[in-house]
Amino acid sequence: VLTLFRGHTVEGFAFDRLGALRLRCECVARMASSAQNKMSREDWRKQKELDDARKAGSAPAEVDEEGRDINPHIPQYISNAPWYYGNVGPTLRHQRALEKLNEQKRAAGVGEYYQRGRKGKTATRYRKGACDNCGAMTHKKRDCVERPRKLGAKYTGKSIAADEVNLGDLPLDFDGKRDRWNGYDVREHTRVIEEYEKIEAEKRRLKAQQQEEEGETKAIDAFSSSDDDSDSDADADAEEKGYAESANQPGTKFDTKRRFTVRNLRIREDTAKYLRNLDVNSAHYDPKTRTMRSDPYAEMPHKAKDATFAGDNFVRYTGDVGKQAELQLFAWEATNRGTDVHVLADPTKAELMHKEYAVKRDNFQNKQKSSILDKYGGQEHLQAPPKELLLAQTENYVEYTQSGRLLKGKESATVRSRYEEDVYPGNHTSVWGSFWDDGKWGYACCHSLEHMSYCAGKAGIEARSQQKQMALTLGDDGDAKKQVEAEERQKPKSLVEMHQEKEKSKKKKKKRSKEDDSDDEDD
Repeated sequence: VLTLFRGHTVEGFAFDRLGALRLRCECVARMASSAQNKMSREDWRKQKELDDARKAGSAPAEVDEEGRDINPHIPQYISNAPWYYGNVGPTLRHQRALEKLNEQKRAAGVGEYYQRGRKGKTATRYRKGACDNCGAMTHKKRDCVERPRKLGAKYTGKSIAADEVNLGDLPLDFDGKRDRWNGYDVREHTRVIEEYEKIEAEKRRLKAQQQEEEGETKAIDAFSSSDDDSDSDADADAEEKGYAESANQPGTKFDTKRRFTVRNLRIREDTAKYLRNLDVNSAHYDPKTRTMRSDPYAEMPHKAKDATFAGDNFVRYTGDVGKQAELQLFAWEATNRGTDVHVLADPTKAELMHKEYAVKRDNFQNKQKSSILDKYGGQEHLQAPPKELLLAQTENYVEYTQSGRLLKGKESATVRSRYEEDVYPGNHTSVWGSFWDDGKWGYACCHSLEHMSYCAGKAGIEARSQQKQMALTLGDDGDAKKQVEAEERQKPKSLVEMHQEKEKSKKKKKKRSKEDDSDDEDD
């Protein structure tokens, strides 16, 4: 200790020597006290048992001066304080030195940041020691960020730059240093909003001016007829995006690199798709996407009834999928025609508008169909049976073996008539069409040529034979009448006569329609 104070003054040396002697005496005293406090073997054993009991939880833990429990599992080299710390009882304050520093250190708030654009005072003439380039006192020429002048402020004494302000060091915490919006002025964003509002207002003004020039001031109806579709498409603004482009919904942005997801993972207890039908020519299985789009039991009708899987495409074309797709298509078309409708944002509005549109469309089609039939006729051709019954042909592929057993495809259904079979109305014993006479069909049981007439049995057959005999006796007169009618039909008609016939037929149709309406009202 004495070597440390070599070269000092006499008074200082005497004082430092006295302090060193005191320090040495204190160390000796502490060593003596530690020797006196040395535990005996019995005390050490009791202390060891007490520590084990504290670790086991049967004895209460030690408490420091602040009233907090000390974990008995803390190692001794951590829990024991150094001799120079001056502790009286068990404590862990010597391990909380960093905690004190952190309490004293104040972190900057969220709104605190360096003030941007702040400047100090500006001198009127050059000052000694200032920047040779701009004349500011807070930096030198090598640190100047202004444009290098041809003649600096040191030589010209003009355009002296303002001094920078020392903003100090803000004690930012971990999040404050990494906050990229810290110090951002919210008022800057109002300028962006004002710019966009001006652009939109100018667009609306130009659009209104264009409509006034073209003379189109009426609003475009999204559900107008097909005759108005061309006009509504011409008024669409080409600069604005359509519904499909602006809609940011799942599936609209197709990325080929990320289209394969984990949506097709199956439960381990379920049967794998490729094990449902081991036939090589059956439904195709894609191992990369784990999909089997077609039905694996399509050629196995005995298993298709009880099957729990009918292909991945079964879900896409069943239930309300078709209705949802039709509603989505309607929303796209309505948006392109100027109507603000969105299936996801306002589904109720889209559904009501779609129903209203469907009713108007059906009424328009029915009205158009009835007007065409009234003008040109042909109602009887619309009541024809389906083509499967007329031609007995379908596009279903069916393959048979040499013995006639079904090999591929579905068994063709038996061709049946649209009329009820084995039904004899009007007390008849034969069906309509079982008798033919004079180019007309009839019933074989009574020789009646009137459809849905009541059967007269043998009396009808006798009456029919008598009628034929009378027709033979009066054959000359009947032939003369037929010849006159044929000659009248073969005569060419003038335009006036044809017009008169058309007017008569129209009047008859109007009378019939009025009579039908009156009958409906009576009912």
